[in-house]
Amino acid sequence: MRSFLFVPGDSTRKYESAKKTAADALILDLEDSIAPEQKVVARGITRQMLDARNPDQKLYIRVNALDTDLTLGDLAAVMPGKPDGIVLPKCAGAADVNKLALYLDAFEAASGIAQGTTRIVTVATETARAVLKILDFENMSPRLWGMMWGAEDLAASLGATRNRTDGRYHSPFILARDLCLIGAAAAGVVAIDTIATDINDLDALKAEAIAARQDGFLAKAVIHPKHVDVVNAAFMPTDEEIAWSERVIAAFADNPSGVAKMDGKMLDKPHLRAAEKILASRRK
Repeated sequence: MRSFLFVPGDSTRKYESAKKTAADALILDLEDSIAPEQKVVARGITRQMLDARNPDQKLYIRVNALDTDLTLGDLAAVMPGKPDGIVLPKCAGAADVNKLALYLDAFEAASGIAQGTTRIVTVATETARAVLKILDFENMSPRLWGMMWGAEDLAASLGATRNRTDGRYHSPFILARDLCLIGAAAAGVVAIDTIATDINDLDALKAEAIAARQDGFLAKAVIHPKHVDVVNAAFMPTDEEIAWSERVIAAFADNPSGVAKMDGKMLDKPHLRAAEKILASRRK
């Protein structure tokens, strides 16, 4: 999984366009992109989208946050369509994840879906409280599959007038990004980088995506179809990285003791794990 393309849950036109992209997953949105008066209508349209899916793409649904009293209605509408996962916005730690997991237990049973198969992805940095809860993953439901960070809602929570200058995030938002990455790694789930808000600056998008992959993010969210190919390419390992990884694995194959030597340098198990991850990332 490299790219998650957001699609408004009430726009069949944008959905049809998104299905034609190489996005690994679509996030059908019932939250921020839907006007309050359109929420109920969007549920029905999103349910129809689930029935008309592209089998090559995963389909996730971003429901409304748990404190809106809309979450259960969202789930009741979409779960019969068997989405691959639910994206939970404004998530504040294990308690919120476990609450959603309990809901999913019931809706899977009611819809004839195998228990535990619906994944959870959290948007983990949209409020100050959520940022402080990122490392709260003890006893969290095994449904948790990924953690995404975002800077737009967080700016409002902090009272910030802007979150970046000249394309560079200010320090509170860099902190949120880094904590999301560290929290995801500690929890053993996928870290997902935030969207690039400038739709037309593809060079900046490429640089941002490459930096995210190099730091350890395994995927990136996008908001426009033309971002998909740039992100997919950025999250593929380079020829040099593949060649290095193959040499590392070969070196360990000849040295089962747990250490190896290559180019005059000692290698240990973390190098082997890094090489294995790079080679695995060649596949979606």
